[in-house]
Amino acid sequence: MRVQVLTIFPELFAPFLATSLVGRAIEKGLLEVAVHDLREWTEDRHRSVDDEPYGGGGGMVMTAPPWLRAVGALAAERAPWRVLLSPQGKRLDEEGVRRLAARDDLLLLCGRYEGIDERVRLLAVDEELSIGDYVLSGGELPAMVLIEALSRQVPGVVGREESVERDSFRAGLLDHPHYTRPPEVEGLAVPPVLLSGDHAAIERWRRREALRATWEKRPDLLAGVELTPEERREIERWEWEGGR
Repeated sequence: MRVQVLTIFPELFAPFLATSLVGRAIEKGLLEVAVHDLREWTEDRHRSVDDEPYGGGGGMVMTAPPWLRAVGALAAERAPWRVLLSPQGKRLDEEGVRRLAARDDLLLLCGRYEGIDERVRLLAVDEELSIGDYVLSGGELPAMVLIEALSRQVPGVVGREESVERDSFRAGLLDHPHYTRPPEVEGLAVPPVLLSGDHAAIERWRRREALRATWEKRPDLLAGVELTPEERREIERWEWEGGR
C-alpha cells in the first residue's frame, strides 16, 4: 500500500513514521508513506498558502492554487484516492478503514487555519473524513491516526493476524478484557476460565465479555450486531438488573 501526505508541516511525520508498527512496516517494504510539503507548489517568494477570507471574518483560508497544482502533480502517474481530513467529513470508523485499506494508493490532504478554499474540495477531493466531532489545528494528527489504522490492515504488519481479527469493532463489538501475569493484582484475580485450558469456554467468555463491554460503554453499536437469542436474553437480564 502507498500513502502520500500533503501538508505544510512535513516535519511532524518523521518520528511517527519511524516508530513502532508503522516504522517496521515501512522498513519491511509492506507500507510506503511519502510526505510532501505543500509549499513546494507555491509560486511567490514568500511561499504563501493562505489569504484572508472573502466576506470577512476571523482567521485565514488556505488558497486553492497550491493544492490544485500539488494534487495534479502527485496524481499525474497514478490515480490515488484523495482524502481530505476535515471536521466536516464523514466520521471514520472500522468499516471505513477497511474500505480504504482495500485501495492500493491514497493521497491524504491535511488542511490548516480556518480551512481550505471550497474549490479544492470540489475539484481535487474524492472523500472527506473526520476522526471525531471536535476541532484540531490541522489534518496532520488525523492523517497519522488513519495511517496507523490502515497499517494494521496490511498483511504482515501485525505479527499475529489473530490480533487484528480480535480488535475492537471488527465484529461490531468492543474488545473483551485482557489479562496477563501476575495472576493476582491487589486482590483482583484473573478470571478462572482463562486459566482452565478449555479453549471453547474461553471463547464463550470472551464473546460474552465483549458483548457486556459494548452494552455498558457503546450500546449504540449493538444495533448493527447479529445476536443469538441467548445473547439477547443476557442483555435483557443486564438491563433488568441495572434498572435500564
